Amino acid sequence: MIFDLENLDKAELKRRTQKFAIDVIKFIESLPRKRSLDVLSNQLIRCATSIGANYRSACRGKSTADFINKIIIVEEEADESIYWLELMEESELVNSVDITILKKEANELTAIFTAIGKTAKEKQRLTKLEIKK
Repeated sequence: MIFDLENLDKAELKRRTQKFAIDVIKFIESLPRKRSLDVLSNQLIRCATSIGANYRSACRGKSTADFINKIIIVEEEADESIYWLELMEESELVNSVDITILKKEANELTAIFTAIGKTAKEKQRLTKLEIKK
């Protein structure tokens, strides 16, 4: 999947990560209470809400290295969200139709933040090369 990172601004990503967290919260609140589902739901809500919180923190990074480290966390939390959603689906604890949209968004967020991280790492590498010259 290719994203136009130049046209994805910080405000849009902040909005999108917050919307994902809210959608996950609403999804979890709609689920029946079951011991195993409660455990999976708790894990999902932690990582899904962490995506936006850590992205906001990355935007206030003190350096390029700080930004990269925080973006890596965002990427990991988005990917972890996919894992918990897949477990819920594959264990047949939730309706697959209900989870499809959340999985799609979690996959897109993972891809976006992976690309942002790679771009930032490459810019950092080029900057270091320029300084050495």
